[in-house]
Amino acid sequence: MTSESDTLSKHPKQLAWSIGVGGCAIVAFGALLALIWYSAATLLLIFAGILFGVFLNALTVLLGRLIGGGQALRLTLVCLFLTALFAGAIGLGGATIAQQAKALSTTIKTQVGNVKSYLDERGIDTNIFNLDAFTATDQAAKPGDGNGSAESHARTPSRGALPSAGAIASGTGTIVGHTIRILIEIFGAMTNIFIIIFIGLLLAAQPKVYTRGFLSFFTPRYRAKAAEVYNDIGETLRRWILGQIVTMSVIFVVTWVGLSVIGIPGALVLGFQAGLLTFIPTVGAVIAGVIILLASLGSGWTALLSAFGLYLLVQTLEGNILTPLIQRHAIDIPPATLFMAQIFLGVIFGLWGLALALPLIAVLKVTLRHVYGDEKVPARA
Repeated sequence: MTSESDTLSKHPKQLAWSIGVGGCAIVAFGALLALIWYSAATLLLIFAGILFGVFLNALTVLLGRLIGGGQALRLTLVCLFLTALFAGAIGLGGATIAQQAKALSTTIKTQVGNVKSYLDERGIDTNIFNLDAFTATDQAAKPGDGNGSAESHARTPSRGALPSAGAIASGTGTIVGHTIRILIEIFGAMTNIFIIIFIGLLLAAQPKVYTRGFLSFFTPRYRAKAAEVYNDIGETLRRWILGQIVTMSVIFVVTWVGLSVIGIPGALVLGFQAGLLTFIPTVGAVIAGVIILLASLGSGWTALLSAFGLYLLVQTLEGNILTPLIQRHAIDIPPATLFMAQIFLGVIFGLWGLALALPLIAVLKVTLRHVYGDEKVPARA
């Protein structure tokens, strides 16, 4: 009787304790999700810095196989090489890139306006594509069209008359507002780049220190397994980054040379953006192709068809030769899985999620493979 009464008295206490622990766990998990949600941009920025550190470490390891030397010396040589490469590219092609980028921007705006007019004349609603954002500046600069001309004439002072103080103040305020907005965006972009570079340099300078620090969070029982997962993730990201750099460089050169032979204006900038957008699988290739076709519209149908053929050639080269050959040992993710992950992360986290979807999925895949094993799916009977 005594044992039964003790069991009945302890059971409510155990039940209350289990409910309390479960409730605390649910609250903690919800708080963690909220923290990740509100700090997603910062977390993705840190992850980009980690990727840059992995890139620097990969180049440092490759340099060590060639010349040997200490970690600090090899990292210094790598940084000097990348700095000289970047400075040389800016010094030799900076003016050309800026000139072509400006001309290309004007060309694309004009072609978008032509496409919009073509579709509007045939009764196709283009408002869902928000094409007015690309042509608003050019249309505002054209006098004598529709209702906008009346407003522009009403705001434009007559010849020989001085503008009013209100017009001067309004124009000055608009200029100052646009200038401040541009400066803030430039400062934000430069700050993000500085953070990525700084984190990458710190990680590449002392990789063993951060490895030991990461493994210290695990108990001795699981430390060996955590080290195995950590090293596998690092090796996967290193192979992927080096393969991605090679793929981007080949796409840039092939697109640049091909468009130059065809005679498309701004071939250097178009090749650069095609190589850069290769970093974003699937979606980046589509965006690069649309930009190339829009830039080719003004050069005639022959140039347009040639540019489209070059685009198909580049995509065949990337999908059937470069990616399988260079990255077959790095990341093996089905295209549908990758595309769904890009859409999901892009909708939630914006451009950062879209650009970093592949390495994030790669890290998740490696982790799950070590946790659950790599069992083969049984064949259908």
